[in-house]
Amino acid sequence: MVEFELPEELTQNFMRLVPAQKKMVSELFSKGLLKSYSLAEDRSVLWAIFIAASEFEVLELISDLPLSDFMTPYISELMFHNNDSNILQFSLN
Repeated sequence: MVEFELPEELTQNFMRLVPAQKKMVSELFSKGLLKSYSLAEDRSVLWAIFIAASEFEVLELISDLPLSDFMTPYISELMFHNNDSNILQFSLN
């Protein structure tokens, strides 16, 4: 899991890169390299859960993010990550 500290002031340069960041995040989800991506309501912190074999791989993924120069990452290795998509869903049809 990566906790990104975001800058206090979101400059025009930062905001200009947001669409490219969203595109890259979508690509990471579609490749199965990203499991979750959440932003704090006050936009101070961003949390992301990556699927990678090593911290080095996570750092490589982070470096490809358009906003990486504006964010300070803190990496924690997780033993597991549960969410409601891990629970078997039944169709009501």
